[in-house]
Amino acid sequence: MRVEPAAARVLSAEELRRRWLPEREAGRRLVFTNGCFDVLHAGHLSLLERAAALGDDLVVGLNSDDSVRRLKGPGRPLMGEADRAALLAALRPVDWVVLFAEDTPLRLIETLLPDILVKGADYAHGEIVGREVVEAHGGEVVRLPLVPGRSTSGLLARLRRPADPPGPSSAPRG
Repeated sequence: MRVEPAAARVLSAEELRRRWLPEREAGRRLVFTNGCFDVLHAGHLSLLERAAALGDDLVVGLNSDDSVRRLKGPGRPLMGEADRAALLAALRPVDWVVLFAEDTPLRLIETLLPDILVKGADYAHGEIVGREVVEAHGGEVVRLPLVPGRSTSGLLARLRRPADPPGPSSAPRG
């Protein structure tokens, strides 16, 4: 069980690469996935648990706030990058979190050279950023099934809907 604070597992790409090199030389396998993780939900947890089971250490590449705004629009992210990173790092399946400012994790993938690159099954194999880099050095790309009904977009859509009017059971008694 980890005893270090979650913040100690949020590293720069170069720091993680330096820490990871001896692990790689010892034959350990690095798993990588990435995303905005703006509103953590059970679908995220399921993907992270299944990704972690594929190797020895799981790294989550996390889009910076500016990157999320460019990708998702001016109203996002709902939580800042420091909070998102801390929450991810505190999850049991996650070993390391690395922020990246670009719109894609390609440079981060090139730096870390993960053995396994994981994305949700909503991405076609050919759409997965970094696929060529991972496969070129003998790594594997894995698409994991999504949990039905669990998505950030779905949660945000439900939050934006007007509340249902009170039903008969909620009317005051007089």
